[in-house]
Amino acid sequence: MKIKVKLIRGLAGKDQKQRQALRSLGLKKIYEERILEKNPAVLGNLEKVRHLVKVEEVE
Repeated sequence: MKIKVKLIRGLAGKDQKQRQALRSLGLKKIYEERILEKNPAVLGNLEKVRHLVKVEEVE
């Protein structure tokens, strides 16, 4: 299963762990989207930045 992740808030003022989590998801700029495999590593990073991203499931 895959999920679509979109960065909806900027990185200004965010701590280093949140920035690293977004970088590992492949998100650098606001409104950037990525389609990722749903696995424990991705879900763990999404949990750290759930207030900064929008997540949808795709087939």
